[in-house]
Amino acid sequence: MKPEDVRALPKVLLHDHLDGGLRPQTVLDLASDAGYDRLPFDDPASLGRWFHQDGSFSLERYLEAFTHTFGVMQTPEAVTRVAYEAAQDLAAEGVVYAEIRFAPSLHLELGMSRHDVLQAAIDGFSRAEADTGLPVRVLVDALRQQDDSVEVARAAVLFAGKGVVGFDLAGPEAGFPPSVYAEAIEIAREGGLRLTIHAGEGDGVDSIKAALDQGAERIGHGARIIEDTTVEDGEITDLGPVATEVRDRGIALELCPYSNLDTGMYPTAADHPIGMLYRAGFTTTINTDNRLMSATSMTREFTLAVEHQGFTRGDLRAITLNAVEAVFCDDEVRDRVRERVEAGYA
Repeated sequence: MKPEDVRALPKVLLHDHLDGGLRPQTVLDLASDAGYDRLPFDDPASLGRWFHQDGSFSLERYLEAFTHTFGVMQTPEAVTRVAYEAAQDLAAEGVVYAEIRFAPSLHLELGMSRHDVLQAAIDGFSRAEADTGLPVRVLVDALRQQDDSVEVARAAVLFAGKGVVGFDLAGPEAGFPPSVYAEAIEIAREGGLRLTIHAGEGDGVDSIKAALDQGAERIGHGARIIEDTTVEDGEITDLGPVATEVRDRGIALELCPYSNLDTGMYPTAADHPIGMLYRAGFTTTINTDNRLMSATSMTREFTLAVEHQGFTRGDLRAITLNAVEAVFCDDEVRDRVRERVEAGYA
């Protein structure tokens, strides 16, 4: 498939971080507006190259770059602009539905409340939907390394049905099991939000099992579920108990190949397990994670699947329909998205 053909295909995005997808020029503009003087470069090309964490080879190093993006997103105007531009950029890549996540607690330095932050993002996404036709819904992140998950969940449920559709645990997995955040998860669930949890990125199968035990409906990343399988000649031949549960229950894996390559999980695109998991019947989906830090897009992620994993146009259709069935939005929006996907692949 030619790159322009891949770009034109409809795509559904389930895992993308708002503060990991800024345009370099926007970072510079917002830094100038805020008097933020800690950026390593003052031109967009050099700054973009610096942000690209190719070769960081660790999740911790990869996450360091975020100090600058959320550092310049400390006013409602900044958050709204970033949200609007994110939706614009995704629409240009053929995305027909997106769920974008972020941690409101990272944007409180200049006096915004979590409510203010969420409202600002929803305002940006709503304006973009009116202009582009792309529906974007919000997943609210509580950060494992912070102790405010209950407050985050309480803020999130105030927007249930008003732009926010889900709750997520993000941040370092090691030493921060999901059970620690059971109260926040219950508040979110009772408040009408769906649940996805980062797991199987920094830690392995035990992390995925712990997320399932807390009721995760999707797994953020989840690539390391491959460690609970037997692989022979490049194909999965047997499943362990956790892998069996994930596959048989249809738990969607929010796979983000280029992000995993940048953090050193896999040495090459051909080594990523997305193809094996897809062929073995797992509910796989393709996502971007952080478009700035991985210099990626949905087109680039789809192209990786084609060029390095042997995906056909039919496989891309199937994996996109997996994502449609896994969305957290209401049925009316899901049905419209499914129609757009089917029409785009007809």
